[in-house]
Parts: sequence; C-alpha cells; structure tokens
Amino acid sequence: MAPEQAVLAALAVPLVGAALIALAGRAPNLRETVTMATALALLGTVLTLLPGVLAGGRPGVALFELMPGLEIALRVEPLGMLFALVASGLWIVNSLYSIGYMRGNKEEKQTRFFICFALALSATMGIAFSANLFTLFLFYEVLTLVTYPLVTHHGTEKARQGGRVYLGLLLGTSTVFLLPALIFIWFLAGTTDFTPGGILAGRLGHHELAALLALTVYGIGKAALMPFHRWLPAAMVAPTPVSALLHAVAVVKAGVFSVVKVIVYIFGVDNLASAGLSGAADWLVTVAGFTIIAASVVALNADNLKRRLAYSTVSQLAYVVMAAALLAPLSLVGAVLHIAAHAFSKITLFFAAGAIYTAAHKTEVSQLDGIGRRMPWTMVAFTIGALSLIGIPPFAGVISKWYILAGALSAQNLLAAAVILTSTLLNAAYFLPIVHRAFFRPLSAAAESHPHGEAPRSMVVAMLVTATATTAMFFFPDTFLQLAQAVASGRGP
Repeated sequence: MAPEQAVLAALAVPLVGAALIALAGRAPNLRETVTMATALALLGTVLTLLPGVLAGGRPGVALFELMPGLEIALRVEPLGMLFALVASGLWIVNSLYSIGYMRGNKEEKQTRFFICFALALSATMGIAFSANLFTLFLFYEVLTLVTYPLVTHHGTEKARQGGRVYLGLLLGTSTVFLLPALIFIWFLAGTTDFTPGGILAGRLGHHELAALLALTVYGIGKAALMPFHRWLPAAMVAPTPVSALLHAVAVVKAGVFSVVKVIVYIFGVDNLASAGLSGAADWLVTVAGFTIIAASVVALNADNLKRRLAYSTVSQLAYVVMAAALLAPLSLVGAVLHIAAHAFSKITLFFAAGAIYTAAHKTEVSQLDGIGRRMPWTMVAFTIGALSLIGIPPFAGVISKWYILAGALSAQNLLAAAVILTSTLLNAAYFLPIVHRAFFRPLSAAAESHPHGEAPRSMVVAMLVTATATTAMFFFPDTFLQLAQAVASGRGP
C-alpha cells in the first residue's frame, strides 16, 4: 500500500468497521470479532506509515479545495504520527476491555456503543493527520458529535444532563472562539496550512498575537483548560470504557494535541518567543499552571473514584499546555511525550476503576479498604498507572515530566518549575492513599460478607497490557522520543 493510500485507509478502516458492526449487531460474538479485527487493521495501517515518517517522509493527500487557501487535506508529520499510534494502539485494548465490561454489566445498546467507538476513531485519525487548521476543525467537530451518544449511553436524566454540558461546552467553545480564530488566521495568512515555523510571523503585534492565541487555545475546549473544563467531570456519567476513550484514547488527547500543533505550526515557537513579541505566551503558562494546581486540589478532596481521576486528567492535560507554552525545545519534547505517557497511565487507571465497579460494585475511594487482597491484579495495575502519573520510575510519566521540568529550568521559568514540583506532591497525595487503602487496610465487614474476585478476564488482560505499556515506555522510549524531538526541532509538515 502506498503511503498516500495508507493515510486515506486510516480514516476509512474505522468507517468500514462501523458499517460491519452495524450489520453484525444481532450476533454479539460476530460484532465483537469485527470490532477487534477493525482495531487491529487500523493499527496495522498506521504502523505502515511510521518508518517513512521517522525517515523524514511526510505523506499526504489533498481531498478538495473549498476556497483559495482553504482545503480539506491530510498529511502525516511526527506529532500526528505519535497521536495516531497511541490512539490506534489503545483502541485494541479498549475494545477488549469493553467486551468484558459491557457484558459483565449487562449494558444495553451495545451495538450502538461499538459503532460510535469506531466512528470516534475515524474522526481521531482525521485530527491526527490534518494538514491544516481547517481540516482539523472539521474532524474536531465530528469527534464531539459522534462521542455524544457514548456520553449519554445510559439514557438517564443524569446522563442527558452530563451530555448537555459536554456538547454545550465543546461546541460552544469551538464555534464562539476557535472558528473566528480560524477565519482570522486565514484572512491574515491566506492559508491555514500547518507549516514549520508557523504562518503568522510578522503579521501581528505582541498584544494582538497574544489575544489570537487566547482565542485559539480556549476554542480548543477538549484541552479542558480552566474555566472550560467542566465537560470532563460531567461526562463521567458514561460507562467506564467511554471514560477511557475520553481521557486516554481520543477526546482530551485531541485537545492537547491541537494546542501543541497550533503553537508549533500556526503561531510558530520562534515567533512567539522572539524579542519583539516576548511574553505572548506567558499568560498561557500561568493559566495552565493554575489549572494544574487547582484541579489537583479538587482531585485530592474527591471521594468518588472516577471524579478523582477526571480532575487528575484536567491537571495532567494542563502539563502539556504549559510545556508547549514554555516554548523551550526540551519542554516541547516533554509536551509530546506526555501525550503518550498520560494515555497509557490514565487508561490503566480507568480500566481499574471500571473493574472495581464491575466486580465489587464500589465507586468511592472510601470503600476500597483491603480491595487489593480481593483484586490484586487490578490494584497492581492501578498502582503502576498512579506511580507513573506521580512521576516515579520505572514508569512512563517520569520521562515526560523530567523533560518538562528541564524545559522550565532552561527557559528560566521558576513559576512553571514550582508548579511541576508542587503538583507532583499533590499527585502523590491523591493517588497513594488509594494504594494504601487497597493493600494495607483490612476489608470492611460488609466486604467480608460479600466475597468477590477479579473482573472478567478480558478486562484484566486489557488492564495488564496497558500497565505493561506504561512500564515499557520507560525502558524503550526511542520511537516516541524520536517523534517528539522531530516536533521540537521543527521537522514538521
């Protein structure tokens, strides 16, 4: 398959899979076989592109032009390659996990669930491989729409209310902020193409550039930067595999991926950091730093496990935004690496939360006393994910955090360095008590009288795969590091 064909296939494979899942809807075993086969086919397609991109190739295809400088086009560059690898790889384990979860909890509308998952991955591939901001905007909106039925899956009033917040904030920010920013960028530059060094150099003064950056970043609501973060905890009414999709595979990663991409390839790192425009992104470091600390404090006080994990995600996403806004080569490497490290770690944590709910029907941190003795595999996987996000070796999170901290120090930004160190302590404060409860406290009398074991095998296997990936990234980071360094060095589209 030619690289250009593989780019198109990456979008088409999940679409074909969604159609086949619909046709197989009355035969659950066949439907789930199609789901797994589609996920494997997508990863295989994405992997065919990796060697060429690492060698400097940038395969792409232009679909059609709406107006001069405004076309729908795809192109694979290092940042998009990393995002596509993470999303397509995790779709496989998320599908395996979902089979056990949906059956174990006797969920309704399972066919619609797997169809929407496939459609979400097609939109994610479109975002990852967008050649310009206009194409990214279109796929960004599609991703919001196709994940809405997943957020409201249970059909309860609480689910519908969560769905309204989800849809309202994400569509609201993109149409009120991102769309006008897109139009203005096109008007200024005559194009929205992602270009090494950006396309806005010399076109705006310091204050105007800072304002346009604010409009663009806040328009990317999926990055969950405060105050436009409430959609993320609101969406926790969804089944746990959806939470994993939102937090690790597609939605929030599409947000921070888009922020990094516009900073590097639309605004330009050198343009934002140049002497005449010094400080154009400083405000973003401050806002992201506030989001990191504030969300960590909320997580620290949350007893509901999924709520704690949701606010942890808000905080961890802001690491990526802050690292990109520091405009230092080392911090940019850290920002890109953290997209992958957080994905592996956080999906493991959500898998563990779903396993606990499925097997023990527990949702609160205060209910987890001694559960590690009943569900050892689940809590070992949870511990690995937690230690990674705290930044403890030998797990993935320490690599990205180290690069971000090194970037903050190289940029002589003591505020960012203090935020990283403070938030690391807060990470430990809201994760380690869960581990302590699980392994070092006795089971409650109620738990003793209702014995249970691990969740269904497919859920446990998926969890152990992602925990292993979280560990493996520490020992074998080369591919991710090469892609991240290519982004930071300007070897982009």
